[in-house]
Formats: sequence, C-alpha cells, structure tokens
Amino acid sequence: MDGGGGLDAFEAVPDWLAYLALKSCRETCPADRVPDSTWLCIRRADNRLVGMANIRHELNDLLLQWGGHVGYSIRPGERGRGYAKQQLRLTLDQCRALGLKRVLLTCDETNEPSRRTIESCGGRYEDTRPDSDGQPTRRYWIDLND
Repeated sequence: MDGGGGLDAFEAVPDWLAYLALKSCRETCPADRVPDSTWLCIRRADNRLVGMANIRHELNDLLLQWGGHVGYSIRPGERGRGYAKQQLRLTLDQCRALGLKRVLLTCDETNEPSRRTIESCGGRYEDTRPDSDGQPTRRYWIDLND
C-alpha cells in the first residue's frame, strides 16, 4: 500500500510499531525526519485494514515543497468507496488536536481521486511544483479553523 509508513522496511510489525513510537516525538525522532503520527484505518465490520494516514507535526523544507503535513492511502481494492474522504476528515481532526491551524497536502498532478478528496475536505489549491523527480505536484492548504 502506498503511504504504508515504512512498514515494508520491517520484517516484524512490533519493530515497525517501535519505529513509529520513536518518530512520534522530537526527542527520539531521527535527525532526518520531523515528528509524525501514523494512523491505521480499520473497517469495524470485519477488522480489515483499509487505509493508513500519516501526520507530520511540522514541515521541513522538503515537506513544504512536496510532502505536506498529511499523507494518506487506501488499499487498491477498497478505493472508490468513500474511505479516503472519511479518513482525511478524521486525520484533519487529529491535526486540530495536535494544535495545527493550517495543513499542507500534496498530490501528483495526475492523481484525480486524491485531488477530489483533498478539495472535498476544504483544500484550497495554491500551485503546482515539480517534485524531486521533476513530476508535477499539486499543493493544497486546508485551514483548520473553518
């Protein structure tokens, strides 16, 4: 799953969870990262993981250009069912709880479903910039006080 929070780099889930705990606060966050939180989106009816979301608590130069405060992904087989919109709304609630007033989200120029999701949750288009590979990336801001 895209946006898997680095899960694919670990052989065991407990090791991944320990890594997420390290990244969650400034004191233990790796030097090349900003503190962040990862959320699993699990469907209650069958306890199936349908998506993941990641909140960066602050932005560094790279995240300001391309990554933003929030990254999210829905499993390919679960897309088109409204989960992304609901997941993003819940993630924005967590951003408010962290004290963020305004958040940046980005998506690939060609990712129409993500663009629609961001816009449906209040995203205001700022501009399009090339990412590190030269691919156009759309940038949106969401004011959390609205």
